[in-house]
Amino acid sequence: MPLPRISSRTPLHDSTLPSHHTDNSSSSFMPHVSNIMSALQPGKQRNRTVLFGLTILAFITTCIFFVHLPFSSSIAIRRPDLPSQDQLALALQSIQHSRLKGGIHSSSSVTQRTQVQLDPSQELAAVSSFLASLPQNVIPLSVDPSKPVDPQLVLDFDTTGPRASEEVQNMVDDVWLRNPVFLYSKLYSPISREVKAILADMRLRPAPTIIDVDVRDDAEVLKPILSRLTSQLEFPILLIGGRPVGTVEQIRELVKSGELKKLVTEAGAVVNGARRKKHRK
Repeated sequence: MPLPRISSRTPLHDSTLPSHHTDNSSSSFMPHVSNIMSALQPGKQRNRTVLFGLTILAFITTCIFFVHLPFSSSIAIRRPDLPSQDQLALALQSIQHSRLKGGIHSSSSVTQRTQVQLDPSQELAAVSSFLASLPQNVIPLSVDPSKPVDPQLVLDFDTTGPRASEEVQNMVDDVWLRNPVFLYSKLYSPISREVKAILADMRLRPAPTIIDVDVRDDAEVLKPILSRLTSQLEFPILLIGGRPVGTVEQIRELVKSGELKKLVTEAGAVVNGARRKKHRK
């Protein structure tokens, strides 16, 4: 039998196997490999992402644990008999508890701050200072005149601060130093005009501070407040050095005896200290 001729183009494969079987097996094997490789790659990426996130979370938790907790608390939290997850949960609970406790202490310290209380003489000074400082200052009509006026309404500083009592005393000294002679009167009252004339004849320096209550918007509240604080039921109410002088009859007696000038001088006002008005010819 003659031998088959072999050339360089003759395929080298097993002649016993069909050619179509070899082609089909190789072509079917390659898609499976590519599918497996493509399925493995995203999984690795996800695992790396999860591992990176867990590492960052563990680092942040460790920083919070060692920075914000006291040393003694950190020692108490480390319990070797608990798993790592339980220790982490215990640490977070301790942090929340310490913050909550600190918030309670801070809120309690705020609530413990009480407002300064004014006695009648201090309240009279505060109301007078409030009304004399600006003409537009008025007592709200919602104020109950039978009760002490809220210090926050008539004082311009923190009435709950640690230096509130000292500032109240400074306010009292200042208002009567600036206004040694203070007159609450009525604009259309003959008796009030009489007292105004007495003060004008004394030519005081500084000039008397005069507030006509009957023409004010807060007259219905201010009148009972002044009556409660001075024990005088009618106007005019003359204050010298922050103290009520008395009724009109008492003021007349003080003028006759010369005691009124003495009281005014002791309060810090200067009698005959004001300049005379020049009359035009």
